[in-house]
Amino acid sequence: MSAEFDGRTGKQGKISQWLRGRRPKEAADDGGREDLLLAAAAAGLPLAPAAHPVSGYRCSCDRVGCPTPGRHPLSFAWHTQSTTDRAQIERWARHQPQANFITATGTTHDVLDVPMDAGREALERLLAAGVEVGPVAESDDGRMLFFTLTRGTPEDEDEWWPCQLDCHPETMDEHPGLRWHCRGSYVLVPPARLPGDDGQSVHWLRGPEHPLPDPLTLLESLTDACAKYAGEDQATWPTRH
Repeated sequence: MSAEFDGRTGKQGKISQWLRGRRPKEAADDGGREDLLLAAAAAGLPLAPAAHPVSGYRCSCDRVGCPTPGRHPLSFAWHTQSTTDRAQIERWARHQPQANFITATGTTHDVLDVPMDAGREALERLLAAGVEVGPVAESDDGRMLFFTLTRGTPEDEDEWWPCQLDCHPETMDEHPGLRWHCRGSYVLVPPARLPGDDGQSVHWLRGPEHPLPDPLTLLESLTDACAKYAGEDQATWPTRH
């Protein structure tokens, strides 16, 4: 399969060109930002205002040495504050024109968060196979976000997936590099600015107008791609003596 896609011919080649060239227009003015936020809310993604980067790697919050500048909610009550209400989001966007926004996961949607290279390969394969992928965002710091339906509220607590499947030794080999944002988690929603002086951002690759898919329809392709790239990275590690 990999040789077929590496050839970049036929349908696969066209998909590759689409992936490289397609990015929804994200206007720099406040109106464009507000429209994108309202589109996300209309698609059922609950939003809440977040901090934003200041002067490179500093954060707009008051915390000295903030460990996640521009990436965290403004309020500790972000989970209950998150909403899809159009009027509220308009007020937030207009009164806080610099703010990023987060979307709370685990209520209506989850997010499968993977390394960029693995995500691009998986997306190409999924589209070629005719799978309904749904909204996809790219974060210029090297991650790709696949927005899906939530798994709901399993009666058995053991059925909950951890937000970061690659954080635990017993699951890291099975899901290398994959983070599943569900109950109690959040991600930045486009358009969002990332820390640094190089203009990095979180932006839509496939917008929220695409219906949210079942996460299990994407999981195998994403985990296979993550395992492949994790294996390539490990192969380059120096051998210890």
